[in-house]
Amino acid sequence: MAYPFREIEPKWQQYWADNNVYFTDDDFSKPKYFILDMFPYPSGAGLHIGHPEGYTATDIMARYKRSKGYNVLHPMGFDAFGLPTERYSMKHNIHPTIATKNNIDNFKRQLNSIGFCYDWQREINTTDPQYYKWTQWMFLLIYNSWYDENLQKARPIDELPIPSNIKDPIDIEKYKDEYRLAYTAMIPVNWCEELGTVLANEEVEEWKSKGYKVERKPMRQYMIKITKYGDRLLKDLDLVEWPTSTRDMQVNWIGKSTGAELSFKTESGANIVVFTTRPDTIFGATYLVLGPEHPLAINLTTPDNIDAVKQYISSALEKSELERQDTAKEKTGIFTGSYAINPANDNKIPIWIADYVLGHYGTGAIMAVPGHDERDHQFATKFNLPIIQVVRPKDKADIDIQTTPFIEKSGYGCNSSNDEISINEIPTNEAITKMINWFTNKGIGKAKIQFKLRDWLFSRQRYWGEPIPIIYFEDGTKRAMDLDELPLILPEISDFKPAGTGESPLANVESWVKFYDNKSRKIGKIETNTMPQWAGSCWYYLRYIDPNNNDFFVNKDKEKYWMGNNGVDLYVGGAEHAVLHLLYARFWHKVLYDYGYVSTIEPFKKLFHQGLILGADGNKMSKSLGNVVNPDDVINEYGADSLRLYEMFLGPLEQVKPWQTNNIIGVFNFLNRAWRLVVDDNGNKSDKLDENIVLSSELDYVLNYTIKKVGEDIESLSFNTAIAQMMIFVNEFTKLEHKPKSAIEKFVILLSLFAPHIGEELWHKLGHNTSIVFEQYPDYDKSKAEKNTIEFIVQVASKIRGKLIVNKGLNQEEVEKLAFDEESVQRHLEGKQIKKIIFVKDKLINFIV
Repeated sequence: MAYPFREIEPKWQQYWADNNVYFTDDDFSKPKYFILDMFPYPSGAGLHIGHPEGYTATDIMARYKRSKGYNVLHPMGFDAFGLPTERYSMKHNIHPTIATKNNIDNFKRQLNSIGFCYDWQREINTTDPQYYKWTQWMFLLIYNSWYDENLQKARPIDELPIPSNIKDPIDIEKYKDEYRLAYTAMIPVNWCEELGTVLANEEVEEWKSKGYKVERKPMRQYMIKITKYGDRLLKDLDLVEWPTSTRDMQVNWIGKSTGAELSFKTESGANIVVFTTRPDTIFGATYLVLGPEHPLAINLTTPDNIDAVKQYISSALEKSELERQDTAKEKTGIFTGSYAINPANDNKIPIWIADYVLGHYGTGAIMAVPGHDERDHQFATKFNLPIIQVVRPKDKADIDIQTTPFIEKSGYGCNSSNDEISINEIPTNEAITKMINWFTNKGIGKAKIQFKLRDWLFSRQRYWGEPIPIIYFEDGTKRAMDLDELPLILPEISDFKPAGTGESPLANVESWVKFYDNKSRKIGKIETNTMPQWAGSCWYYLRYIDPNNNDFFVNKDKEKYWMGNNGVDLYVGGAEHAVLHLLYARFWHKVLYDYGYVSTIEPFKKLFHQGLILGADGNKMSKSLGNVVNPDDVINEYGADSLRLYEMFLGPLEQVKPWQTNNIIGVFNFLNRAWRLVVDDNGNKSDKLDENIVLSSELDYVLNYTIKKVGEDIESLSFNTAIAQMMIFVNEFTKLEHKPKSAIEKFVILLSLFAPHIGEELWHKLGHNTSIVFEQYPDYDKSKAEKNTIEFIVQVASKIRGKLIVNKGLNQEEVEKLAFDEESVQRHLEGKQIKKIIFVKDKLINFIV
């Protein structure tokens, strides 16, 4: 009888739900294991076949750790705020709350149909006011903090030392605003008029590809000083077990650089401040470049060039930062008509504007040294600007600096001297120090540590996001709401269109925006920007620990238990979140750590990225390509257990793999063979199962080795090889007419970790009344998990003439005696003299004749 998955799978899913089989309690006496999935954004399209890959991996690990005696926390929730849902609601005239509920209901149905062991009593939803109450509270914690550089931690803004000459309350508040970790500023942003919102750099290409126009535009935005944590975010990467590629991406994104900041005076008297990691090359600076956003870009442009410069700046600001930083694209730029003075040699050098310089990075201006920087060299070559060599290689080799820049940081200074200083023939590192000291003594510069990391743009001009709980009063003052006033709940509205003023749709809801403040007894206006989608996902793992706590975001004892010394023990998700989500969450966690609200420095101890599952055509799955596979269809045809096994059997978890539906038949057949180990053709327990069978040494090895290997492979997330070993077990035990019941029971426990529905059914067929979920992982005999016999090769004149099945560890003399007894060996040695014997222990013996 074939495995009747259509009957069995819904039955056990209902049983697990009705009996709270996956309930996780807070039993502090047990060792804990916290397994986390990057929780999904519940789109209307539902899951595609790529989603269950990571979820299946963590599900297997959760079941395994539970069977090993751990108290396992393996929750699921939904990251449900964001622009896609808002746009969907506008298009289909449905409230985002309803759209979100429908999408979540569909996602949960699909997740349950695959048999995942989530404790749904711990479910979270970032759009639930009882959840975003604490997101708002945490934002206000950041807002009401400043960063103490001496203590290297956040402190309450009320503890900020105020200069004695600042007395007026309004001036005191302005002073505090300069130091707050969350602040407002007019900055250039990616503005989409049709969407009516600011887009993150990472969102620009997506929406441009959909036909939306995005422009750079200065707007008032909330910003968060994540930059204050740059050093800690960098240093603490040493505390985590992450893929090297992800660590490197974070290191590069943070981009710590050590160098100097110095001033170039212009002919008009203005100062242009630049940052450089190579102050030793200043004698080779032949021009300056300003970013299009630089405040002096227009002011320094001469009247003859003003029209062309304005046109260039306008065009540059329409490009995304990713486009502007594309190293493969041809360099563009425009001359301002003005000059600056190189303070090292008093040369007059031209000032250009180019889009490859970003206004928010560093000072928004660079000194260009084309002889020793590839980007500057490309620019200088295109615009026929001077290229001077000021660093030579160690070996004094001649190089054509006009053709190729010398960019190594291990040379010696040349052509670098004036009446006050010379760094000629000085090694690069010493030359850097010497030039920084010279800058400092002359008052034109100083040593500086610079980060590529920039402050976090935290505002969005949309409805479907967490409201920012700050009130602005008519007298120019403002107030952050207190905890007893939270959550500040979104108003119920039917029109989600942008306000048309650069503000969010909330600006149109006068009854919500206009606010009488009972605490100050003043009339105010509530902030109409909302938070980005990142906000709710920064701390969701903590809410899983204590999801129904109305008094605080997490109970301290529960947090200490579940986060322990490691934080989240295993975090699995896509590599596309390698930088921003992980960086923002790490920052958010560190602020909470500074205040003692969490017990670990880092939130995620071990991180693993599953590889993409591609469509059958080898392309990434997408509706437009028509290569999306719906897991519902696979489950209907082959069952959830087949889907789970196939996704894990495709190859190593971290690799990119194409989906081939036709190949799933292999694991489907394996499950049917496993079924027939226990069940007869009538669907009853087989009468071929026997409790009294003694296993042969070979089958004893297969059983013990399978238990050993499956456990080790799960620990290393090598699920494909674990499944392969279970297939070997089934093949070997299927050969027996009478099956050893004890061995089959142990195998069913292993199988249930990967295929829980058939595992549960077989367990009950075997006569058990409790769920297999609560069974311990089987023990194995180490001595029986290794083969005691081996295949030994016998060669004559280096050609194989026989094979021996012998015990491991035999010496040469013992093997010789056995080899001489082999008829085929005797025949090839007959009439020949043995000149030499080559013996390799436990592998081969070779008679050289």
